[in-house]
Amino acid sequence: MLRVDSSKPCKIVYSICKHAYFGYLIEPHIVQLNPQGDFSLTYQRIFSHTAKEFAKHLTEIDFKLIKILDETEQDYIIKKYHKKVIRPAEFFGKFFNEKFYESVRPKIEKRLSEVLEILKQIGSLYLMDKDGWPAERKIEIATEPSTVLFHFRRSENETRYFPTIKYQGLRIDFMFKDAQVISNQPAWLLLNDMLYFFEQDIEGKKLMPFLNKRFITIPKSAEETYFGKFVAPLIEKYHVYAEGFDIKTEKYEPTAIIKVIYVDAGISQLQLHFKYGEHVFAMGNDKKVTVHLHKEGDNYVFTRIKRDVTWEKQKFNYLLGLGLKKTSALYYHLEVSVDPEEDQSYAAINWVNEHLEQLESESFEIEQHRGTKRFLFAVNKISFEIKEDNDWFDINAIVYFGNHPIPFISLKQHILHKKREFTLPDGSIAIIPDKWFTQYGSLFSLSDGGKGLKLKKHHIGLINELAEDGIANITLSRKLQKLNDFENIADTQMPVNFKGDLRSYQKAGYNWFSFLREYHFGGCLADDMGLGKTIQTLAMLQKLKEEDQENETHSTSLIVMPTSLIYNWLNEAKKFTPKLKIHAHTGTTRNKDISRFSNYDIIITTYGITRVDIDSLKDFYFSYIILDESQNIKNPSSKSFKAVRALKSKHKLILSGTPVENSVSDLWTQLTFLNPGLLGTQAFFNEEYVQAIEKKKDEEKARKLQAIIKPFVLRRTKEQVANELPSKTEQIFYCNMSEDQAAYYEKTKSAYRNDLLNSMDDGTYAKKQVQILQGLTALRQLANHPVMIDHNYTSDSGKFENVVHTLDNVLKGGHKVLIFSQFVKHLAIFKQYLDQEKIPFAYLDGATKNRGEIVAEFQKNTELKVFLISIKAGGVGLNLTQADYVFILDPWWNPAVEQQAIDRTHRIGQDKKVFIYKFIAKDTVEEKILALQNRKKRLASSLITTEESFFKSLSKEDISELLK
Repeated sequence: MLRVDSSKPCKIVYSICKHAYFGYLIEPHIVQLNPQGDFSLTYQRIFSHTAKEFAKHLTEIDFKLIKILDETEQDYIIKKYHKKVIRPAEFFGKFFNEKFYESVRPKIEKRLSEVLEILKQIGSLYLMDKDGWPAERKIEIATEPSTVLFHFRRSENETRYFPTIKYQGLRIDFMFKDAQVISNQPAWLLLNDMLYFFEQDIEGKKLMPFLNKRFITIPKSAEETYFGKFVAPLIEKYHVYAEGFDIKTEKYEPTAIIKVIYVDAGISQLQLHFKYGEHVFAMGNDKKVTVHLHKEGDNYVFTRIKRDVTWEKQKFNYLLGLGLKKTSALYYHLEVSVDPEEDQSYAAINWVNEHLEQLESESFEIEQHRGTKRFLFAVNKISFEIKEDNDWFDINAIVYFGNHPIPFISLKQHILHKKREFTLPDGSIAIIPDKWFTQYGSLFSLSDGGKGLKLKKHHIGLINELAEDGIANITLSRKLQKLNDFENIADTQMPVNFKGDLRSYQKAGYNWFSFLREYHFGGCLADDMGLGKTIQTLAMLQKLKEEDQENETHSTSLIVMPTSLIYNWLNEAKKFTPKLKIHAHTGTTRNKDISRFSNYDIIITTYGITRVDIDSLKDFYFSYIILDESQNIKNPSSKSFKAVRALKSKHKLILSGTPVENSVSDLWTQLTFLNPGLLGTQAFFNEEYVQAIEKKKDEEKARKLQAIIKPFVLRRTKEQVANELPSKTEQIFYCNMSEDQAAYYEKTKSAYRNDLLNSMDDGTYAKKQVQILQGLTALRQLANHPVMIDHNYTSDSGKFENVVHTLDNVLKGGHKVLIFSQFVKHLAIFKQYLDQEKIPFAYLDGATKNRGEIVAEFQKNTELKVFLISIKAGGVGLNLTQADYVFILDPWWNPAVEQQAIDRTHRIGQDKKVFIYKFIAKDTVEEKILALQNRKKRLASSLITTEESFFKSLSKEDISELLK
């Protein structure tokens, strides 16, 4: 066989041919042209890999068609289905069967269709002759689709069925004309050298029987089955003309229906259906026309219903937009996204009820799909009416499940036990919305156990929340409305005998105390450390005394605190409220006769003594009981909590910079002490709030708890009130020595004192300077912690306890702190403590080499909160502006040195307010040094630079004063 010469004229031909096994195919051939320009008998089959040779005779479209037709060629198909090399004859002999044909043929037809669509435009199709020459005759391709009309003629005995075909409006005769169905789906029909295609994607199989047959006959006996199985689907898809039965077309405005499928203890679903007249279709079945057949006597009626598929899709997408999701890629069922821990069987019903108004406005109808339980689909709301008595709120609430009014109290057991189903009087079941369990659980748990729904006055927070809540409609009296507005608390006149001025936020705290007193509420002042909780409280107690004097009465208040704060309170009171008569009920030798308390305005005592003396203390009726550092009672099983709960008073107040130290549960004891019943039982509070907030991170519950406690907790952080604070605030913390420490101190002081007095008498004083300095240094160390001079000392130190306690509070507030001491040994004690508590810290003393790196790390590392610094090493050249608290553990002879330490934080670049705390051991040389500092201040700032020179400036009198 001659090969085509690509250098001479030739042309590509697309040729219809019939393959022995695969049926009709189209093959591309390149055919040589003879000198007259006609096809010669020289041709060859062309493939993508051989086409390059003929590139100049081909267009881009040709290359595309060749590539598509490669995939219909027998070798390609065999290779695809049979990995090993095999001869075609063997393959067709062994593996080819009807099943294989049915799986391969549709894929071939898909390719043929692609090719014919392109050839329609370029019109170059031929028929192959029996010998394989590709260009026997040119085939025309129809320019527009043909239509098919199926005819049914039903008579008494039988029904005859046949199709007619029209092309360009004219009927074409195709029966007994050697017509060929080239492709089944979609159908292509070859007739008289013309290739026809059809509208409505008609199948070739529907035409095949009629190529050599005028009609098909259906006997009367089979007609009912035939009409249902064959005629109805035909009427859905194609044009049908009928004689002897009726075909009607009906058009309806559709309705969208949401069917709720309740699955007990499973995941409930929603299904979208569409109703056209009497006919209902599920979403996902998107036939544009559906036919229903019914028989009237001997007549058959086919009803065609046209559907609006675009509108149906919009409705489905609207539901997706409201947050529903498809259950799977294949199905159009919908489900509600809920937390896996929640009950998913009710989620769909809840969702419908919550969105009911939106759904109705979009004309969705709601139906329940099967099931023994009949659920109510309706908008649920509650109307609250709240009346106040002296100490109570009476809550009268009606729940409306749709148009069923139910007294809210009837839901109590359901809400407390989280039962979702509530049976209504008509037998239908209302599902209690999930939200209600969170919103109203507390209302029932905290209400009085009687018949109605009563809340104590201090549950104003819950009432406020109901007022703010959309579903609760509340009527409040004027007084209650005032209660709602905690921001605008009335101003209270300052007490006449208060010495000093309150900053505006402190004045607001003082006003808040009066407000709490007026309403008989207990409150927690939770201001940050250093903002003056003590001074605000003293102002209030002074005011109380002045009110008592006006009314010619007298009352006594009790303040309970950690031992380390006793002296502080006494000191602050002496300074700001000197008129208050204060008695410290402390020490082992205290007088236990509590009747004496009436002679005083204020009794101060410690948590420890309260525990021991509770049997007598509980018999005294105080005006106020105030707990300072109230986190001391955070443990509900502690003796401290039990003791303070037994105390009796008209008013209660707690002070704490850190009311929540470790867990939300810390709140329960403190607020239960203040307002018993406010947070319910411990078990309820633990389950309802602690678990939900800490384990499940439930923000709704956290918000709820915040609403309940908000009226009783006043907290201002240092940052919030920064503009009112001076750039630095200095405060002296007086610390009582522990009993063992005090004994040790007294013994040592006596020894040095005797020695000193003797030397003064016998004139050897001048020579004793060094020993005296050593003696004073030893006393200063004992005032800090006896361990500094005696490794065998195992007892405690008052100052150490005090510093640790204060440090704990500062760190809980997230602040950075510098801790200065003159003694490296003193810092060592804190190093050991911080290591033990796993608190990271930076450290600097005279021996430190890489000072710059340590300082830089402290400035930038947010986890590093504590810096221990020896005064000699840290006095100069450090920039520590990240710290906003400075602890000075021991006073220096020279105040200028102390000032340098403070200036480490308080310098350019510091944008925070700085608090300086000086810890002074009471009744020790440290107190005397403070007094000396004040006396020598002028001298110190002008002349003295070293400790020695300061010491030299001391007279004999100064020194004997120090050792008194």
